[in-house]
Amino acid sequence: MNAPRTGHPYLDTVADGPQVLAFAHRGGAYHPDIEGLENTVAAFEHAVALGYDYLETDVHVTRDGVLLAFHDAALDRVTDQRGELAALSYAEVKRAVVGGRESVPTLERLFETFPHARFNIDIKSDGAVPVLASFIEAREAWDRVLVGSFSPRRLSRFRRLVGGRVPTSAHPLEVVAFRLLPSGRLADLLTRHRVAALQVPHRRGPLVVVTPGFVRRAHAAGKHVHVWTVDDPDQMHELLDLGVDGIFTDRTDLLRAVLTERGQWRESNHDHR
Repeated sequence: MNAPRTGHPYLDTVADGPQVLAFAHRGGAYHPDIEGLENTVAAFEHAVALGYDYLETDVHVTRDGVLLAFHDAALDRVTDQRGELAALSYAEVKRAVVGGRESVPTLERLFETFPHARFNIDIKSDGAVPVLASFIEAREAWDRVLVGSFSPRRLSRFRRLVGGRVPTSAHPLEVVAFRLLPSGRLADLLTRHRVAALQVPHRRGPLVVVTPGFVRRAHAAGKHVHVWTVDDPDQMHELLDLGVDGIFTDRTDLLRAVLTERGQWRESNHDHR
């Protein structure tokens, strides 16, 4: 089952073949070689060296408006410093060290370091919304990003600011429409044609989100289905058998091996190293 054609170059690289999009989640956070270095340049370099063109990151913004590629709202968990990012200046964040050796990267640094990569970006704070919209506009990077958020309010604001030029994934309420309504086209109508991809967990508690019917409804409406965050090869095979169009993983080695075995690994078009 080939991925549907969406009209977005970001997604349509896999529209005409058996390949699927392989996303390096935070650079492949649990690959044994880079554990403890999530969302750092070193992690993304490792993923790119494996052949990943699609890199997943979250974004926050500092007090002085610098976009950071960082998951948490605070430095405490993964760096040697403490403090809420929104309350810190970029000069203060620069002092933080991840895994004993890496700095917290700005989104700008990732864009410059990996000029051929595409980024899946999760907006993690209200303040990041207008800054990210301006960042993409200034670089005319509409085809290099797919943006999502768990917050309907943040995502709605971002969509307004970019005027529909950037493909976006569904927020949770939009996912519910595609999961529960009998028709994907009806769900597309209800969500006002704003969704390019449904990025979902395989399961949520006892509920199986990614069912054959869910994938069929999404595809009938011309939407991708991407599943996060999958680190087990058996689960990868199960999802690929259902016809999903993309998988996020922290184990970039395992996903690459599964996709290669199935003939679904998408060869990188660029040598990033």
